Amino acid sequence: MGMEREIKLALPVSQVNAATRWFVARTGNEGRPIELANIYFDTPALALASSKSALRLRHTPDGWLQTFKTVGNAKDGLHSRHEWEMPVAGEKLEIDALLRECDEPIASEALRQAAPELIELFRTNFTRTLWHIELDGSEVEAAIDQGNVIAEVNGEIRRAPISEVELELKSGDEAALNLLANELGKHVAGLAPDNISKAQRGYQLRTS
Repeated sequence: MGMEREIKLALPVSQVNAATRWFVARTGNEGRPIELANIYFDTPALALASSKSALRLRHTPDGWLQTFKTVGNAKDGLHSRHEWEMPVAGEKLEIDALLRECDEPIASEALRQAAPELIELFRTNFTRTLWHIELDGSEVEAAIDQGNVIAEVNGEIRRAPISEVELELKSGDEAALNLLANELGKHVAGLAPDNISKAQRGYQLRTS
């Protein structure tokens, strides 16, 4: 089991270029853009959401990944949550493999019970531009995400925009995330802590 720790910041679209320029200046590289397509699953009764967890398939340039997360805690844009992630052969969940890895009994049981009824609920498609930053001995993966949440509800296609910065701790002290977020905020106007995950945005879109 891994513990994901990241700061998520809502990024005004008008400030995307400013944030990009700052990361390029900070790291000395242009950033690596990758296309990510994500499919989120739950039961029709939203059993996983009720158990405060989320399940997705992600298509990356290197292939497919499946990820199971707990909602965890979010405060002032800092998200901390359990995460289990692994490659899969294609566009298909491999639930048994996740259950073998999931060592949180409540989350594991929720997934086991939901498995027979899982359906696709919504998608998130976005471009992620990545930078690697070292700060005070810690390593942070910085990303600008730009795209959409997409859900089909009763034949209607609904969309909500994604525009955010994510600062994920890869190693070292969690304090590095706040230091980097504060540094970025001094140069990019309009950034705001965001406690809502992309999965939560998808659920909100379905019920809006």
